[in-house]
Order: sequence, then structure tokens, then C-alpha cells
Amino acid sequence: MSIAWEHFTPYSALGGGALIGLAAALMVLLEGRIAGISGILGGLLQRPLPPDARWRMAFIAGLLLAPLLYGTVFHLPAIHLSASPLLIIVAGLLVGFGSRLGSGCTSGHGVCGLSRLSPRSLAATLVFMVGGMLTVGLLRHGLGN
Repeated sequence: MSIAWEHFTPYSALGGGALIGLAAALMVLLEGRIAGISGILGGLLQRPLPPDARWRMAFIAGLLLAPLLYGTVFHLPAIHLSASPLLIIVAGLLVGFGSRLGSGCTSGHGVCGLSRLSPRSLAATLVFMVGGMLTVGLLRHGLGN
């Protein structure tokens, strides 16, 4: 395996991570809520009361509009999907099932939970990471070849 150093972007990654951390901290400090995307979207789909629905819709809209806004200023990389649409749909459903089973997603557990020193979030994040590594290892070096 080799690293494509021309695509290594530490400053944009550092800036993006800092913005995610700042947004998560502001959400906890100003709203008293965890910035876990699966919980925010799940709460929106469960017919919340109007004041609750407004902030949830604004959060989801921000997630969808941010890349479009970024693309007006900077060049967005091309996206090349090598998987079939059916596989992508199945993968998305499995991610949704897993985040319900794990009582949260990577943003809820990995960003917000770990920053609050939650043992449950540490366990969940370890499972996410090990599961991802095993999946990539199996698909790229085991079953895939």
C-alpha cells in the first residue's frame, strides 16, 4: 500500500475537525443537546412538536447545504462510486439499523460522547472502528480479491 501524498490535506482536515468540534460544543452549551445526526434525524421523523422540529430541520438543512456552499468557493473533488446502487441502498439501511442498535452514530458517540468521557460511547466507537477495519480488510483483501 502506498500513500498518495499529493492528496494529503492536513490543513483542511484540521479546519473541518475544528469546525465539527466547535459546532458540537456550541450545541451542548447553547441548546443542551447532543449533535448526533441519527438522533436528530430520528427525532425529526417521529413527528416532533413545532419548536423541536425547527431546530432539527435547520440542522439537517445545514448538513445538506454546507457542501453546496463550500463548492461555490472551493473546488469539490469528483465522486466515483464503484458499488452498484442496490449495494449503496443496502449499506445505507445497514448503517441506519446499526445506529439504532448502538443508540447513536459516529457523530453522537465518537465526537460528542467521547468528549463527555462516556464509557458507553467509548465502547460504541471502538466497535465502529473495529467493524469498519474488519469490513475493509475482508472486502479488499479477503472476499473482494
